[in-house]
Amino acid sequence: MTDVRGWRAKMAVLGPSTNTIVQPDMDDLRVPGVTAHYARIFVENLAVGDNASFKALTDAITISVDEAVKSVLTCQPDHIVMGMSAITFYGGIAGAEAFRARIAAISGRGVSTGAIATAEALRRFGVKRVAFLSPYFPAANAEVRNFFTESGFTVLGDRCLECASPVAIAQVPPERLRHVLGELDGPDVEAIVQVGTNLSMLDLCAAAEQVLGKPVISINAATWWHGLRAAGIEDRVWGKGRVLEAF
Repeated sequence: MTDVRGWRAKMAVLGPSTNTIVQPDMDDLRVPGVTAHYARIFVENLAVGDNASFKALTDAITISVDEAVKSVLTCQPDHIVMGMSAITFYGGIAGAEAFRARIAAISGRGVSTGAIATAEALRRFGVKRVAFLSPYFPAANAEVRNFFTESGFTVLGDRCLECASPVAIAQVPPERLRHVLGELDGPDVEAIVQVGTNLSMLDLCAAAEQVLGKPVISINAATWWHGLRAAGIEDRVWGKGRVLEAF
């Protein structure tokens, strides 16, 4: 029988248990007949102060993700959307594809990840020279840079906010984020990407596109967009970023 509320598609969305932004962001992006069903990837709100402690955090997420996938499968979703991003970039294209394949093997479903979704969004815009920002530490930003470079993009700049804990990522004020966008922008930068799913930039990125006149891609918008299209849902979502409006 068809699900009464999710009669077109049921999307499983997985995010770290510390994440408070993915769920409201993706609720804001829902379209008729498509429902989102959330699973929490258990992780402690670990203090983070350097590359090593950030790696320990992402390792903890990696360890817990399989059980979160298994738990959400009990609602029989049609597609998996990964509402966590750092580890989806690790290891370049090969690492990104291996992570997606791992989740697909566990779930038996198609999988949208932040790395693959943002790269696909950039390709749709036809841009090559990009910049990005994250809540991460330098070693993780290097992984993101490597993924985009291997994917055929030239990274002209990046910023890592070095947030002190997973929960602290959601506490970064819009004023600081606007300032960072201004630092990254330049005449040679064709698009800016925001990674880190607990960084609240869905509406800010959409507004920045109007001001800067170029794509400013929020990872939550890109990953949900990728999931919708993979599930055969072609609806446009207005006011939340050009990728959801144009493609």
